[in-house]
Amino acid sequence: MEYEEIEEKMQKAIDYLCEELAGIRAGRANPAILNKVTVEYYGVQTPLNQIGAISVPEARQILITPWDRSLLGAITKAIQVAELGVNPINDGNGIRLTFPELNEDRRKQIVKDVRALGEEAKIAIRNVRRDGIDDAKKLKAAGEMTEDELKGAEEKVQKITDKYTEKVEEVIAEKEKEVMEV
Repeated sequence: MEYEEIEEKMQKAIDYLCEELAGIRAGRANPAILNKVTVEYYGVQTPLNQIGAISVPEARQILITPWDRSLLGAITKAIQVAELGVNPINDGNGIRLTFPELNEDRRKQIVKDVRALGEEAKIAIRNVRRDGIDDAKKLKAAGEMTEDELKGAEEKVQKITDKYTEKVEEVIAEKEKEVMEV
């Protein structure tokens, strides 16, 4: 049994969850929501963070200062196309994104979305567990593992699963707290 491989796959599920959660606005400016925004730069789609500086001058504002000012229009258009829920303001030197305060209903909706992403991560982790146990059963059927070893393998895979499910819960609880903070 390759327990390291099982843990690696479960960690990937958590990494993906964290990546998705980083893109969810929580009322505060988080530059991570720009991670998926690309701008056409000399005919190539380039990540926004590679063509300018991204800073957070205030709690609810992101400032994008491109190294080449001729890109201001292209960056504005890329942000609008990305549908981030904010309007970019071009001030001639950079682009400001000001995030509005979230109302209670919107916060609750975001928490639901966060929980749904957490459930998807748990499903991915359980699928890895199932595959690991199936592999162990195949080894038993092939005579490479005894009944006791199979039980031990199932228990170890379950312990790993519990550990990663708990990590998902921690990540979700942290994001929920961040979202509900006023």
